[in-house]
Amino acid sequence: MRMETRRGLAVLTAAVVAMGTWASGAGSAGAQECENPDVLRFSIIPTEETAQEVALYEPVIDYLSEQTGKEIEFYMPTSYASVIEAMLGGWVDIAVHGPNSYVIANEEDPTIEVFATYAKKPGHLQEEGPGYQAVLITKKGSGFTDIGSLKGAVLGLTDPASTSGNLLPRVAFTPEIGNKELEDYFSNVVYTGGHDLSTIAVFEGKVDAGFVATHRFDNVVDRGMVKLDDFNVIWRSTVIPQDPFTYRGALCPDLKEKIRNTFLTLHKRPEAKSFLENVNSNKFVPMQDADYNIIRELAAKKESN
Repeated sequence: MRMETRRGLAVLTAAVVAMGTWASGAGSAGAQECENPDVLRFSIIPTEETAQEVALYEPVIDYLSEQTGKEIEFYMPTSYASVIEAMLGGWVDIAVHGPNSYVIANEEDPTIEVFATYAKKPGHLQEEGPGYQAVLITKKGSGFTDIGSLKGAVLGLTDPASTSGNLLPRVAFTPEIGNKELEDYFSNVVYTGGHDLSTIAVFEGKVDAGFVATHRFDNVVDRGMVKLDDFNVIWRSTVIPQDPFTYRGALCPDLKEKIRNTFLTLHKRPEAKSFLENVNSNKFVPMQDADYNIIRELAAKKESN
């Protein structure tokens, strides 16, 4: 475990989370009163640049520490599921989920609360606001220019718990292929492990097409790894809410208010400018559980199919 001995950012590796989750869950199972821990543990779902984001989150963590008076530890995730399990076990107090992984976590523990997300600036494929879309992309010049041409092709998804990289493709897209399962339309369906990996896999010809989130695709373009003109956009989903920032419901109300206020006033902190620029946002906006009902509706439709 790597940890800095100061109030502020500390990084915990995934290797210890299973043990920590079990221990924390066992210790708090019978707790009835609200919790006011000396240390708050924070985590995010894996992205194309999770390791770099640890450094980018540092001014956010510092502000969170200042606002709450707590030491903050950062848990480095290995998957969407690892963030869910860490939060369910009480090992992580504050977490950034994907919309679908939040719904999964909230179903397991309804006390997990969403309090904010970031409002996006317009980008290459991303529209302005606190929402995003799933897009189906192919490489220009590949011959895959519409949905019909993709029959029998190789498809890349991101993660089983991903909204835009799995849920939307399996629910909102399948009417486009006669309500068939993806595996019945494409010759092979593989999970790449991330939106950046799906984008690069399409670019390098390792898969013929891939579903990615608009803002995650934009990140790969902004990093100079690909160009927008390298791709065809074959399909777009409806707009869905951005990644929810959440905390455990067991935390004391005044502590939750301090956490929420940290993010909602983050745009006033000059030190946080680089973080907001990294997520192509001007500020955070309040969110509530009902904003993610569209994800529940999609998941219910998937179950009924």
